[in-house]
Amino acid sequence: MSRQNCWICKMCGDESKKLPSNITLEEVLQWGQSFEKLMATKYGPVVYAAYLKMEHSDENIKFWMACETYKKIASRWSRISRAKKLYKTYIQPQSPREINIDSSTRETIIRNIQEPTQTCFEEAQKIVYMHMERDSYPRFLKSEMYQKLLKTIQPNNNS
Repeated sequence: MSRQNCWICKMCGDESKKLPSNITLEEVLQWGQSFEKLMATKYGPVVYAAYLKMEHSDENIKFWMACETYKKIASRWSRISRAKKLYKTYIQPQSPREINIDSSTRETIIRNIQEPTQTCFEEAQKIVYMHMERDSYPRFLKSEMYQKLLKTIQPNNNS
C-alpha cells in the first residue's frame, strides 16, 4: 500500500480526510481492549500494519499475515514453494525481513520445510504474535495514529 493511496496515512496527516464509511467507532474502540480483538477485526490488522510500517518494524505483522495465508494452502506443491519463500524472507539468518525467533524454533522450521505441513511455521507465528502483543501493541495504542483515528471517528467530531 503506497503512502500516496493509503487512507490511514492521509487521515493521520489531515484530520479532515474521510475514513472508509464501513469502519466504525465500535471497531476502533475494540482495538484498545486487547491485541486479540485488534487482530480479529476487519480493519485492525491493516491499520496496525500501517503503524508498524511507519515505525519501520512491519516484518512481524507481514510474517504473521503470510502464515495465515500459508495455513490455507491445500496444494502440496504450492505449500512447498510458499514455505521456501517464507523461510528465505523471514526465517533465514540475515534475510531481508528476518523475524526475531530463538535458534531452536529456527532449526525446527529448517527441518520441517523439507516436507512442509500447514503448521510448520506455527511456533514462529506464536512467538511473533507474542512480540507484537507485548512490545508494539502498547505503543500503537499510545501512538498519534491511533489517537487521531479515535478523534476523527468520534460521532461528535465536527472536523
